[in-house]
Amino acid sequence: MSVAADPALAADGRRERRFFLSLSLPALFIVGLAAILPLLWIVRQSFLTTAGQYSVGNYEKVLSSGLTWSALATTLELSLGTLVVCIILGIPLALALASTRPRVANVLMAFVMLPLWTSILVRTYGWLVLLRRDGLINAALTGSGLTAEPLPLVYNFTGTLIGMVHYMLPLFLLPVYAAMRDIDTNLTRAAASMGATLGQVIRTVILPLSAGGIFSGSILVFIYTIGFFITPAVLGGGKVNPLSIRIERTLSTFQDWGSASVLGILLLVLMALIAVMFLTARRLMAHNKMGAAHA
Repeated sequence: MSVAADPALAADGRRERRFFLSLSLPALFIVGLAAILPLLWIVRQSFLTTAGQYSVGNYEKVLSSGLTWSALATTLELSLGTLVVCIILGIPLALALASTRPRVANVLMAFVMLPLWTSILVRTYGWLVLLRRDGLINAALTGSGLTAEPLPLVYNFTGTLIGMVHYMLPLFLLPVYAAMRDIDTNLTRAAASMGATLGQVIRTVILPLSAGGIFSGSILVFIYTIGFFITPAVLGGGKVNPLSIRIERTLSTFQDWGSASVLGILLLVLMALIAVMFLTARRLMAHNKMGAAHA
């Protein structure tokens, strides 16, 4: 007999759902106070003028400014660049880790996760020491004769990108490695026994089966890097100005809460749009895969 056909079982199910909902009420209350109320306050501030009146003037001022669109372009360039480098470096690394013995893979993963054990501020200043004109990397390059003069590796887009990749690569690697580790080795052996080369096995077996992990890691990297502040502020040297730094300067220099709130909402909308795009693409890929399997 089904639950729907038995009133007693259906009532028990409703009581159980109400019980678990009651257990989650404290967490929902905390989330409401810590996230929803500040967000509503920011929305209110975005419509509030210095005279205490409500208008869309802040939106007109911010969206008509070239600095806003320049900061938006810089934000997208940094996030996309970090994602591309993480994919290029992370997929081969995850494949190598998944191909080794579990004990060796666990040791290697510990080294990969090592940067996460250090404060992001400490790591960022560590990269500043390495990348500046008199830093260790330029000293090694000029001392070995590979370059005639120090390379501009910091206080620019390149240095900022290096610092962001260093932080995000372990976070991208985790879901990709987990997806590749779950792939049945019999599938790769079967493909190899049918004459497939290593490149064909990776392209037709490993990458499609680990697409879920790659998508999860990509979403994590792209959305997380959109709000980066410390790394661009230190390694960018004032020359790399994403939306996060634009918000900080609007507040610290002009004390303009209305414009800063509009920029914050713009950043939030950008994150939401990118998350929807990634999730939609993932659903389409899953749908196409199911359609191909049924065919």
